[in-house]
Amino acid sequence: MSESKRISNLYQSIYDGNPWLEVTLTDTLKDITAAQAYRKINPDLNTIWEIVNHLIQWRRNILRRVQGETITTPDHNYFVPVLDPSEVAWYQSIQNLAKSQESWNAFFESFDDKGLEKIYANNNHTYYEHIHGIIQHDVYHLGQIVILKKLVKHS
Repeated sequence: MSESKRISNLYQSIYDGNPWLEVTLTDTLKDITAAQAYRKINPDLNTIWEIVNHLIQWRRNILRRVQGETITTPDHNYFVPVLDPSEVAWYQSIQNLAKSQESWNAFFESFDDKGLEKIYANNNHTYYEHIHGIIQHDVYHLGQIVILKKLVKHS
């Protein structure tokens, strides 16, 4: 099996598979309502919804980088307030997360392992580091979502 296929399998498992950590994005998010996702537990913490939107934007950012684009990350680092707290808007965020996974899956289908050694000019990290970095980023924020979910459901 190619390295990119192994990485793709790892990324997919964190999204909705059977990862070693036994927690996935889809299982964690499936029973969260818009009101719960929007709820601010503490003024110094992001909401579940803000984190989900942040994940989506970073997934897009890194995908565009490994597709050869030079990206400037905005000062807000993709943490922006949710303006429409409706169930429809929450559903759209969940769908956007799914679409970002589909985009990554499509990318890996035609990605050649030789591309893992390419260097992204803005930070001199390899594509390999970027791809593993976005997986680590997802897992980091997944942990935050798990904790916030417990807080919003039990408070």
